[in-house]
Parts: sequence; C-alpha cells; structure tokens
Amino acid sequence: MVLKAFFPTCCMSADSGLLVGRWVPEQSSAVVLAVVHFPFIPVQVKELLAQVHQASRVGLAVLGTWCHRHQDAEEGLGHFLEGLGAIFSHEPWLQLSRERGGKLWSCKATCHQGPPGPAAPDEDQVMLVFYDQRKVLLSQLHPAAALPDRQAGDGTAGAEGLAVVFDTVARSEALFRSDRFDDGPVRLSHWQSEGVEASILAELAKRASGPVCALLACLLSLVSAASACRLFQLWPLSFICSKLSVCEQLRHRLEQLTLIFSTQKAENPAQLMRKANVLVSVLLDVTLGLALLSWLHGKDCIGQLAKALVPVADVSWSGSLVVLEHLFPACWGHPDCPFPAQWVGPLPPVCLQHVAEELQHLLQWLMGAPAGLKMNRALDQVLGRFFLYHLHLWISYIHLMSPFIERILWHVGLSACLGLTVALSILSDIIALLTFHIYCFYVYGARLYCLKICGLSSLWRLFRGKKWNVLRQRVDSCSYDLDQLFIGTLLFTILVFLLPTTALYYLVFTLLRLLVVAVQGLIHLLMDLVNSLPLYSLSLRLCRPYRLAAGVKFRVLEHEAGGPLRLLMQINPLPYGRVVHTYRLPSCGCHPRHSWGSLCRKLFFGELIYPWRQRGDKQD
Repeated sequence: MVLKAFFPTCCMSADSGLLVGRWVPEQSSAVVLAVVHFPFIPVQVKELLAQVHQASRVGLAVLGTWCHRHQDAEEGLGHFLEGLGAIFSHEPWLQLSRERGGKLWSCKATCHQGPPGPAAPDEDQVMLVFYDQRKVLLSQLHPAAALPDRQAGDGTAGAEGLAVVFDTVARSEALFRSDRFDDGPVRLSHWQSEGVEASILAELAKRASGPVCALLACLLSLVSAASACRLFQLWPLSFICSKLSVCEQLRHRLEQLTLIFSTQKAENPAQLMRKANVLVSVLLDVTLGLALLSWLHGKDCIGQLAKALVPVADVSWSGSLVVLEHLFPACWGHPDCPFPAQWVGPLPPVCLQHVAEELQHLLQWLMGAPAGLKMNRALDQVLGRFFLYHLHLWISYIHLMSPFIERILWHVGLSACLGLTVALSILSDIIALLTFHIYCFYVYGARLYCLKICGLSSLWRLFRGKKWNVLRQRVDSCSYDLDQLFIGTLLFTILVFLLPTTALYYLVFTLLRLLVVAVQGLIHLLMDLVNSLPLYSLSLRLCRPYRLAAGVKFRVLEHEAGGPLRLLMQINPLPYGRVVHTYRLPSCGCHPRHSWGSLCRKLFFGELIYPWRQRGDKQD
C-alpha cells in the first residue's frame, strides 16, 4: 500500500523531533502540521494535543519521528527515535529523515501487526508531498464541480483528499499560536515558529471594532424601525417609494451597513468574504461620491448648471405661448382674449433650441403630412392638439419649478456624500421626472395602438368564424349572423384605415421612450456594477492568488534512486470569471429585465416597456 505524507516546507530545516498531525484512514494520508523538538515530556505533548483537539475538534496524534542530520548525529539517535513508537503508539508509524546537505531523504512507514516481538514489522511505500503551510492555511478551496475544464497536464488530487488537507490545516490554527520565544513546556516548529504574525494597528482596530459596531448597529436598528413605520406604508407614500430609484438604493445601502456593522461573527469563510466585499464596495462608493461632491462644489458646477437651467425654464414659458396659439387659434390676438396683451408678441429665437420647442415642431410635423404620408386628418388633429395640451402643462410645471432649481441641485449634490450610487439614483429619478411628458405621450400612444391591435385581431377571428373562449383560454368555433358580420366588417374597415395614423404616433413616441430608457439603463448598469462587483475578492485574486484556490497541481522533484517519490503541491488560483460569478454581490434591481424577444413582442403588440405593474397571464 502507498501512503501519502503531506509535509510542510517550513519544517524541512527543523531539528529532530516528533511529527504531529492528523491521520486520514479513508485517504491513507498523513497530514503533518508541526514538529515537536527535544527535550519534551510525553505527558505534556499529549496534553497539548488534547487542548488543540478541544479547541479545533481535529483529532491530532503523534504520527512518527523526524530526524534531520544536518550535523554529525549521535549513534544512538536513530535507535532512540525508533523507541518512541512504543510511547506514542500509532499505526502506521512514520520515520522521516533528511541526510546531510538536504539531498538524500528517507521515508518509511511501519505497521506492527501483533504484539511487539522479534518479528520484523511490515513496511509500506510512502509518497512525500511538500506543501506551503501558510498558503494552505490562508487559502479557501472551492469545489471542483463548479470550475471549468482543467488544463491538460495539471495533476490534481481528488476533491475529497484536498478538502481534508485544507480543512485540517485551517482548523488547527490553535496549534500555530506559539513560537520559539514562548516559555511553554513544548517547543514546536511550524510556519509561525519564528514569530507570530501580528500588527499593533490591527489589534487596536479589533479591540475598538466591538463597541463601535455595537453602537452603529443600534443606530441602524433605529433607522430601520423608523423606515418601517406605518406612516410610510400608506398608499401615496408606499406607491411613490416603490417607484423611486433613490428609495431602492437607500434601502439597499441600509442593508449593506447592517451587514457590515453586525456584531454576529461570520459562520464560514463565504460569509466573511461577502462581508469584506460589501465593506470595500461601500468604501469605494462613498469615496467616489465625496470626489464628485468636491468637484461639484469646488468648481461651482451646481451654480453654473442652475444658471443654465433657469433661462431654459423661462424661455420655455414663451414656448408655451406658441402651444396656446395652436390650441386656440380663433381667440388668439382677439380683443376678448383672456391672456394679457403683453404676453402676445414676437418670440425670441433662442426658444427654438430647447426640448419643448423641438417637441412642438415634432407634433406640428406629425399633424401635417409626415414624410409624404397621407394621414387621417380628423384623428391627426385630435391627437396632435391632445399632445400639445400636455406639452403646455409640462412647460408650465418647469416654469413653476425654475426658482427652486438651484436649491434642489444643491441638496442633490449633498446626497453624493452617501455614495456615488445614491447620486446616480437621484439623477435617474430626475431624468424620469423631467421626461414625464414623454412617458405620458408614450403611454397614450401605446394604449391606443394596443386597443386597435386587439380589436383587429378579434374582428379577424370573426371573419374566420372563431372567437376567444375566456373561460377555457382558447379559440373556439362560433357561428355569427348577418348583422354581426356586417357590423364587424364596418368596424374592421374603420380600424384598418385609422391604424397608420395611430401607428405613426406610437412609433415616434416609442423611439423617444426607448431613448430615455437607454439613458436610465446605462445609469442603473453603472449602479449595479458598483453595488455587485466583488472588489475585495478581485484584489485578493490579483495580489494574493493563493487565497482563492481552484485546486492544486503537483510538480515532481528530483528523484534519488532508492528514495521516496517527492512531490511539491502548488495552488491553482481561481480564474477571474469564477471569482466574479462566485462572490458577486446582490444588487438592487429597480426595473424588471426583459429578453430581446420579450422586448420586441411588447413593442409590436403595444405593451408598455417597464410598466408600473407586472401582469401575469395574457388576456384577450
């Protein structure tokens, strides 16, 4: 039988002593963790192993002896080490030795099948595997089933055997807390035997983090209780909060802060990694927000933007007069006109450069003969004046808001201190409010177009002698009389000739709506990138690739004749794509996601894009 002995590279130059580790009978493997040096008392060694077992729940034992002949050894050292097997009984008993200069290695595993006697014990072949104890302790092994195909030529061990090795080293951290400077009764050699890694700043941060996290967690619980108040669950406030992106982002930020400042300890490495990723994501978000706030206030960009927007709002009021002139051409300029005389006059040419004027010119173009198409004039005029009236309402709304624009922008700029994503969510909501008239135009056109499409499909089934069965949700045969067919033919003809006019308005406002949705989609994509990107895991993969292990590979060391096979275990880092997929953080999705096929189907049938309410089954 071939036994596998995992030996730490940090103990290759250690003095002679006992091998302490864990024996895995299922894998026929021995995981060596440390070397106990002379002099020692066997009872104290057993007490140390019992303490480590109580702290880590890992069954440790003395696996054998280690002999390093870096100096001229005494003749009786080998016999003395062999005699320790009677005190620390273990099957099999490993005997590792390294000759002078480090070129010759010897490894034997003996098994005493019966009571000690003159019979020679059985010896098994041993394969010696060297591993970096520090890297294995700090790394996290990911399941091999979730990884892509391995590269050819990479020798990897079984998933179970690797998991046992990594788990044994990780759970035996209590064994590595002592170094050669301690005055304990047992002297060990391991990866921290030259000095325990520590930092004064890290220790101070650990001591101060407990009270600070408890205080902040209490404050966050109060904020959560205030946000869950029944006042915010009333219909107008609950509806508005569910539609604003900033409310979703603030709710998501509250969840992130609650996770960061939670006083509960992470149960496993995955939760600890998620907590670290959330912390780095929030720090980066706040840093970018403060940089944006400094840039806005440093160069007085808010004041310049307000000065640019206020004249636009004032000029847009003049543009509304043009809208009123088209709405009431008969009374415009008449002595009995209800509008003051000073309002009537030539308009400044600068108003033609603004959005309201462009929409007005677009509606005038649609009310004529767009692209030489012959439209239904009566329906065209009704739709055009209807949209012009809503455009007038939007211009009046902008004019009323113009005195408060600078103050609003100043408070929006202050929200960047909560993070860049909060400022982006407010920007998305501002775009939605400023383009609300475009959304209304799109909804009106889409509803009218969808109504005609549904009417034409129902009348088309009438011509074929079919009808839609609402109870069974299917198309059944039906017999119609002459009057029903005559009325259906008239309605079908009217809808067919009115469809081009409605479809043209629907097409124009759908393109405008898609433009607004594309801009908001880019903003939400940037927000999701900041919220969900696992920056801490990616930085670990970049700076310390061994921390995220996808598996291991073995490199054959020089083999001496008659000596054991020696392998060096190296860690394969997790690919960047798998890092992002494994540790990606949840983001706050403010809009439902549609596939390209679903989007095209909605556009063709006149269904709303990103509707206020999600519908389930389609109804006729």
